[in-house]
Amino acid sequence: MTTRPRILTGDTPTGRLHLGHYVGSLENRIRLQRDHDCYILIANVHAFTTRAQQPEDVRRDTIEIVRDQLAAGVDPSLATFVVQSEIPAIAELTFLLAMLIPFSRVMRNPTLKAEITSKQLGDHYSFGFPLYAVGQCADILAFRADLVPVGEDQAAHVEMTREVARRFAQVYGAEVFPVPEPLFGRVARLPGIDGVEKMSKSRGNAIYLSDSTDEIRRKMARLYTGRQSADEPGDPDNVLFQYARAFLPDPARVEELAAGYARGGMGDAPIKREVADAIDALVAPMRERRARFTDDAVLDLLREHARRANAVAGETLARVKDAMHLTFA
Repeated sequence: MTTRPRILTGDTPTGRLHLGHYVGSLENRIRLQRDHDCYILIANVHAFTTRAQQPEDVRRDTIEIVRDQLAAGVDPSLATFVVQSEIPAIAELTFLLAMLIPFSRVMRNPTLKAEITSKQLGDHYSFGFPLYAVGQCADILAFRADLVPVGEDQAAHVEMTREVARRFAQVYGAEVFPVPEPLFGRVARLPGIDGVEKMSKSRGNAIYLSDSTDEIRRKMARLYTGRQSADEPGDPDNVLFQYARAFLPDPARVEELAAGYARGGMGDAPIKREVADAIDALVAPMRERRARFTDDAVLDLLREHARRANAVAGETLARVKDAMHLTFA
């Protein structure tokens, strides 16, 4: 236990991590882990809200995204991985906090509404699906996080967590929880290679941190810009230049390309190849490191980290139950 600022961030295990995860949150985790207490949630229970029939896949994806983060540079001696199902205090805290949030407030959460639409759930989602929005509050508050590195699309969940923290203090007169602040990545929303939707495994438009050089080049070649001809002036703020600004290391080079593109006479293809090479240079060391982490090594690490995480979450739950006069033993 230290007095350093504390971070809680994480991912639902829906597959390998991609470039959108990296610029949205992962690089912030890596940057901040040396001077913050960093807890990285693997929300495998939340994954069951839409994948309850695929438990083996959820388990596999849980291992894979831990492997991705280790390969990207998360240091397990500095950061703690939190597999949600291994922390029973989170489930109990979810139930207790649910008493403080009106159901109508949960259903107004724009991120939740967007997921219902994007996953085409209609009104056929499980009762657990809206409950996971409360669970995300519990995830953050269980670790008494000061800062939550997230993508911009998760801002609504952090705001609801802030409301719950303040409501708890108001109702029970106890300052158990800090009111956490979001920390957004340097790219608010990275489009996928379809050029429209946010990068996502479910949309089939992602470039993964574990992709090979050839896969990266093929995917970048398919990046849709909507441009009809290299002769016509191009939009230097289109999706191709969102990638260029995110991944080309020299801002002056980006602006040189943007100026030529805006004049016309410069095609998409050479810029796509240059961006693909920059992405490959970023992820090549990750691919090499990734191969070192076997399943057994990841599982051993997660068991060790569960002990760390349970110590913190258990302390939080004890404070909550004291404040709510739920302690009898």
